[in-house]
Amino acid sequence: MAATTDSLRIVDCHHHFWDLEKHFYPWLSPRPLPPAMAGDCLPIAKSYGVEQLLADTAGLNLAKSVHVEAGFDYAASPLIETAWLQGLADASGFPQAIVAKASLQDPEVESVLAAQREHANVRGIRHMVSWHEVPQNTFIDRPDLLTDSQWLAGFALLKKYDLSFDLQVYPPQMADAAALAAKHPDTAIALCHTGMPLDRDPESLELWRRGMAALAEQPNVTVKISGLGMFEHGWTAESIRPYVLHAIECFGTERCMFGSNFPVDKLYSSYRTIYEAFDEITRDFSEGERAALFAGNAERFYRI
Repeated sequence: MAATTDSLRIVDCHHHFWDLEKHFYPWLSPRPLPPAMAGDCLPIAKSYGVEQLLADTAGLNLAKSVHVEAGFDYAASPLIETAWLQGLADASGFPQAIVAKASLQDPEVESVLAAQREHANVRGIRHMVSWHEVPQNTFIDRPDLLTDSQWLAGFALLKKYDLSFDLQVYPPQMADAAALAAKHPDTAIALCHTGMPLDRDPESLELWRRGMAALAEQPNVTVKISGLGMFEHGWTAESIRPYVLHAIECFGTERCMFGSNFPVDKLYSSYRTIYEAFDEITRDFSEGERAALFAGNAERFYRI
């Protein structure tokens, strides 16, 4: 019999911390806040750290966590956020893994990768390449990074520094992303936020389904089933079930990992609500499969 909800061990593969008193975040610090794909972010435009995460997960068995770069003011230096996070980890144990930032098209990116890797908990890099034609939904100002020669040269350096890559793309970019994964089979790639199914018209959903299948054909790609509240603010376990199950159908239980995307997804629900939805959707899976989905796969992918 599968374990009950509170006894399942959690390794959260995707969350964020920020200190708005010390650091500037272009999407959280200004007033008024700029328009955002996630909606009105004012409720989360306040500092969020280890204490707040542990409070939000009270009563749940959060064993470890993975922090993903959080849109810090990287014009100063992407190393500032990493050093701060490493300090939190050294003091509290959380986060056990850090996915840091590097702009891969930067001609000097190798020095950034080398410096990021000096931090004990750094395991990977995220450079968001999710481009959308609607301005408030795009994370970059150009649509071609996945095929840009300078960016690709930066990506090729990840293997040298034993770094994974957190891939954040929209479905129209998935074909290029799958080609990237095929060209770099020795670089582990984590597809963020269930492949970003923002647009819900039939054609867009079919593109998402095909893109997920294409990425799943590459054995070095794992998917984070996370962030679904960003694309459907009033979600329920039943409404996200098709997305969760399609991801698992494509990638298998050995290449899917559950994440909270907290505190961004705190805009739409509690941590427990997200957890219980995943628990309900996977109720018919075996105990071993659920242990992998909720914890083991993230531990293995991020080497924690």
